[in-house]
Amino acid sequence: MSVGLLAVVDDILSAAVKASSKAAGVVIDDAAVTPQYVQGLSPARELPVVMKIALGSILNKFVIIIPIALLLTAFAPWVLPYLLILGGSYLCFEGAEKVLEWFGLHHGHVDEGARDEKKLVAGAVRTDLILSTEIMLISLSNLDPDLGIWMTLGALAVIALIMTVVVYGAVAILVKVDDVGLKMAKDDDPRVRHTGARIARSMPAVFRVISVIGTVAMLWVGGHLVLANLGEIGLTFFSDLIHSIEHALEPAGAFVVWLGDTLASAIAGLAEGLVIVGAVLVIGRLLGKRPSFTEGGETPVRA
Repeated sequence: MSVGLLAVVDDILSAAVKASSKAAGVVIDDAAVTPQYVQGLSPARELPVVMKIALGSILNKFVIIIPIALLLTAFAPWVLPYLLILGGSYLCFEGAEKVLEWFGLHHGHVDEGARDEKKLVAGAVRTDLILSTEIMLISLSNLDPDLGIWMTLGALAVIALIMTVVVYGAVAILVKVDDVGLKMAKDDDPRVRHTGARIARSMPAVFRVISVIGTVAMLWVGGHLVLANLGEIGLTFFSDLIHSIEHALEPAGAFVVWLGDTLASAIAGLAEGLVIVGAVLVIGRLLGKRPSFTEGGETPVRA
């Protein structure tokens, strides 16, 4: 490989790492949201479903997000805030319906039998599309505008691959930890058996925590997308309110500022999501239908 080509590859990797670091929060959210879609499947189907979702995520990034982001950035940058508002609203909707599920409110008939893998994968890929869009747009905004189209494309491709491997590698590990624990629980060594049993017993609680984190992440990211991009299109009241909260909390330190921003965004996301759920139910009733918001059946508590 020539020195010139090595230098280009090094420049692309350096730009990708620097730009993607700004999207770390959304990456964590994506990794927290996805395991909810795999809960309740048989152990033999968990990794294949994760792989299908990961493939859908790759297609989202390379077939939809990167080409459209580059085209819109070049020719119609004013469209991007509207798309992000729509995407954020979808995340608010999903997060709100999961909060309602916590309180036993199910919207329409739910199949109590086997979960429909196609619907699960489709739902997870739709959610990934929104989260991946934010990841890629944040990364794009942090790339040097003087890189040129091909260097930018190369950096985005590297970011897309790294983010997919990180997110779905973490998800694959999470969903198989309990199987590892069960296998350890059958070991001849008493200490290994004890450790394995503890791992297996702790996983339902771990998945409940992950489910809560994933739901809050949807509301936080969705609410933040909506509030920030309303400001971008001239409706600055809500973004100004967020900035006021941040300014008021600045003396308490960066973490408290982040916490206040997150809480405000999540509350706004929940409020918008509940409004959308209500609107969907009203429209469904007017049309004589009872919409079901669960993907492939109700998400059960992992046993």
